[in-house]
Amino acid sequence: MFRTVTLDLVDAAGAPLGALPPFDVPSPWWQEVGPVVAEAHRRYGVEVAVLRLLTGDGPQPMGGAVTYLGQVDAPPATPLVPTPIPLAADPLRAPYAEPGGPARSLAWATGELRRLGRPAETAVQQRTWNLSAVWRLDGPGGTAWLKQVPAFFRHEAAVLRWLGRTAPGKTSTLLADDGDGRMLIEHVPGEDRYGAPVEERLAMAADFHPVQVRSIPDAAELVAAGVPDLRAHALPGWIRDRLAGYDTSSVDSLLAGLAARLDEVRGCGLPETLVHGDLHPGNVRADAGRHVVIDWGDAFVGHPAFDALRLAEGLPDDAASPVLVEWCARWRAEVPGCEPERAVELLRPVAALRMAAVYAMFLDGIEASERIYHATDVDSYLEKAVALAGR
Repeated sequence: MFRTVTLDLVDAAGAPLGALPPFDVPSPWWQEVGPVVAEAHRRYGVEVAVLRLLTGDGPQPMGGAVTYLGQVDAPPATPLVPTPIPLAADPLRAPYAEPGGPARSLAWATGELRRLGRPAETAVQQRTWNLSAVWRLDGPGGTAWLKQVPAFFRHEAAVLRWLGRTAPGKTSTLLADDGDGRMLIEHVPGEDRYGAPVEERLAMAADFHPVQVRSIPDAAELVAAGVPDLRAHALPGWIRDRLAGYDTSSVDSLLAGLAARLDEVRGCGLPETLVHGDLHPGNVRADAGRHVVIDWGDAFVGHPAFDALRLAEGLPDDAASPVLVEWCARWRAEVPGCEPERAVELLRPVAALRMAAVYAMFLDGIEASERIYHATDVDSYLEKAVALAGR
């Protein structure tokens, strides 16, 4: 699959310049703007920073015709097509999606790298969308990544600091952060393990277990540092608050019984821990048999079974079963007398309900043109919650 890309351009002051002629890129994923930047340079000799998505014509955020807003320091030599460029202010717009935003973030990152004695020689934009902007910075001291996130993910830096102190090597190293969503992160060798087979997922779960065990005594510290508190006493209200304004009639009975269900989960005897929140194989990088968990923006303090269920999600039952069986065995050994199997069954529909609330939070926290990325996700997970509650 490919995208047909139109770049509407503004200058550094935000004044509209017009659009480059459309061009194709072989990567279909709208948030991956590295190929867009590279092809614009190859075809038109233009150095562009992609600010944000303007339009996309697909029901899913991949393929088709896509229009982005991009910033250039000077008009390109290629004649531009006059076009009305929507520039109205939006209070939900991310700082990195504004003209001048990428330059300010790169200035911060390169300054931090100089302070660390590893100056950057190149900076290449990789991703821009409503959940993050990512740049790769290379220099004689190696590769680092600038990642900037919106307000609802700003606790990621606190999680990385805690992990760096208590579980070194289990995630990427935080080099610096500005407390406002910008992070400078050490490169992790390897590849993201999208589509990993069940045998590898078993290894991922085994590697991750000690991290959750280590977090048990630090749960209150993590919450105090800004990590969302989704422990049993807080989760029902958090879900209801985020789903307010959405049609939740299909899950009314599940919501009504949520507090009682979570009381039953608490009775299963497992401790509450740091939870990654989106522990699918694509958020695990592997190199020479070593697994490193990345992308902690969805992290919270809550029940560890949410991560086991996410790691098994999408697998047929016969493949998901070993992941959950081994997870339960580890916790039974860790906490004699606990009932992890019962906790997993009780939490299956809650996990889907929580994901619906997460996507509702995204939709409510991003500007209108970017909502297409998550437009179907709330309803999809509400349907899944209904199905799982009826198992």
